[in-house]
Amino acid sequence: MKIATWNVNSVRTRLPTITKWLQEARPDVVCMQEIKCQDAQFPYEAFEALGYNIAVHGQKAYNGVAILSKYAIEESTNGLPGGDETDDHARYIEAVISADQGPMRLASIYLPNGNPKDTDKFTYKLNWMHRLRAHAKTLLAFEEKLVLAGDYNVIFRDEDCWDPKVWADDALFAPEVRDEFAALMWEGFTDAWLEKDGRGHEYTFWDYQRGAWQRGHGIHIDHLLLSPQAADALQSVHIAKDARAMDKPSDHVPVVIELDA
Repeated sequence: MKIATWNVNSVRTRLPTITKWLQEARPDVVCMQEIKCQDAQFPYEAFEALGYNIAVHGQKAYNGVAILSKYAIEESTNGLPGGDETDDHARYIEAVISADQGPMRLASIYLPNGNPKDTDKFTYKLNWMHRLRAHAKTLLAFEEKLVLAGDYNVIFRDEDCWDPKVWADDALFAPEVRDEFAALMWEGFTDAWLEKDGRGHEYTFWDYQRGAWQRGHGIHIDHLLLSPQAADALQSVHIAKDARAMDKPSDHVPVVIELDA
């Protein structure tokens, strides 16, 4: 089974690019972030034509997450538990799919950016990460194959960016954020990239500005975290860098894992 996570940076704007990559890479499941549209505006037909079942948690113009699955979606839940009524950001969707290997639970996550650090946005990011860890801990208790995939907006290691000095004051690189990401893994999750590859300076995002892609000025912020049951099935991980060179690319590229039976 191939599972991809991809911040597509507007699913409607980049639809031809996305569908082309899907036709070539043929992932079984895709966790999308930053779809930037409401549920009714999502291009269901284009993805259904490729054989995907779809669960969407959209928002007008901003945020938005979705899960595409070649397997039946048994249930889906919108929104990260533990928030308040004022938090209307579409940043989390969770689904159970009927895979050949048995039911599997996945979440597509678009974690807050948090910049600037000295504002409520940073506090919101840390609080959101606390909520994610609490919910993830409850999911681990099910002892099932679980994948938390998405744009975490976390530069976890120094070697996950092209120059730590450039990112030193950024919320993505903040010690509190990195510590919270580590605490999430300590609950019992395995980072697929660190487990099967782990090389530094292998990026998943290149800004559109200042020729970042051409100059190799990227960061690694897209992650797939696996429960012990999913980690036992992990065979490989791959960053699909070529997607950044496609026509009308997202500033992120897909990260793909393969699980065995």
